[in-house]
Amino acid sequence: MSDILFHLAIPMINREDTENFYANILGAKLGRNNDHAMIFDFYGHQLVTHTSKENIAPPRGIYPRHFGIVFTQESDWDELVYNCENKQVNFYQPPRIRFLGELTEHKTFFLQDPAYNILEFKFYRHYEAIFGANNMTAIGDR
Repeated sequence: MSDILFHLAIPMINREDTENFYANILGAKLGRNNDHAMIFDFYGHQLVTHTSKENIAPPRGIYPRHFGIVFTQESDWDELVYNCENKQVNFYQPPRIRFLGELTEHKTFFLQDPAYNILEFKFYRHYEAIFGANNMTAIGDR
């Protein structure tokens, strides 16, 4: 199978704040852009931000809508945490370990972009838990 890229389009409120968050804080490479939209190389996937004409309100929590990255190397997750702390980024939810000692154990933290989109970044201790572990029912913190 050829390489397949994921495409996600999300709202933005302020172009400069959005560019700062994705490019300067998270390290995404800015591609084509104009006054109303920006395309980022977000960890090898296409993330597009579009100016929203709707009033965007902050969500009440991470469920049901958030998106993010699953790192396959723990050092990449650790490096992003370090960079966010160094840049004094406010964590929506700080770094922590979920499901400690279980097959689905993973490190996670959440950020919120300037348009209130919530992002999760995680690293699973056991790679097979990413898509496998079908006998496990724990998903999220509900």
